[in-house]
Amino acid sequence: MNPIPVPTDTAAPHGTTNAYVVGSVLVDPAGRTDELDRSVEENEIEHVLVTHTHPDHVGGVAHYAEACDATVWARQGREGRFETATGLTSDETFREGTEIGSLTVIETPGHAPDHVALEGRDGVLAGDLAVKEGSVMVAAGEGDLRAYLTSLRRLYARNPDALYPGHGPVIDEPRETIRRLIEHRRTREKRVRSAVLSGASTLGEITDSAYEKDISGVREFAERTVAAHLEKLAVEGDVDWNGERAVPQ
Repeated sequence: MNPIPVPTDTAAPHGTTNAYVVGSVLVDPAGRTDELDRSVEENEIEHVLVTHTHPDHVGGVAHYAEACDATVWARQGREGRFETATGLTSDETFREGTEIGSLTVIETPGHAPDHVALEGRDGVLAGDLAVKEGSVMVAAGEGDLRAYLTSLRRLYARNPDALYPGHGPVIDEPRETIRRLIEHRRTREKRVRSAVLSGASTLGEITDSAYEKDISGVREFAERTVAAHLEKLAVEGDVDWNGERAVPQ
């Protein structure tokens, strides 16, 4: 399984989304490139699907589905979301344990509500569940940190040989990367909780306190991330958060 980078409008630092051709299955065709065209032509593509329906993963779905006369798959229960994102009605749906070609679906919500990973012989196509460097955005509105951390722990327990992410290079030490991602979230959560306990109450105040670096260029993303942490803390009874103000529980 080799990543085929496709230029997209995804957030820095990558600027590309990895498409994968695994036997007869095309995963995450974010758009068309010569390299992806060649790989598709060299294989008999029978199935097209995405790990989730964020815009930077779906741009080439319609083209390759038609060009290959392939079966189009969507997450069961999320067919409407898939159709809105791709402009296509799915032919089939998948859920935990569904086998598509040589891949098996693992439900891994958190980064997005319809997110899945795909387990193959050589490892797991992880979508936006993990990256080798940096962190994955889990933002309020789309993301759920409790679900995301559970998905990471499920993947850790499987202990795959490698992770093939939606962005960036292949992850050849999955458990080390998963531990780092979980610890990153724990650290951010501690800072958010500490900010609230220290008297910060608005999203802006809490964000300013929770980040030690300059976030002026990514302010919107930082605030949505902090809001996701506040939602998690509220569900767990650590803070009261009404979407505008937070106070200690």
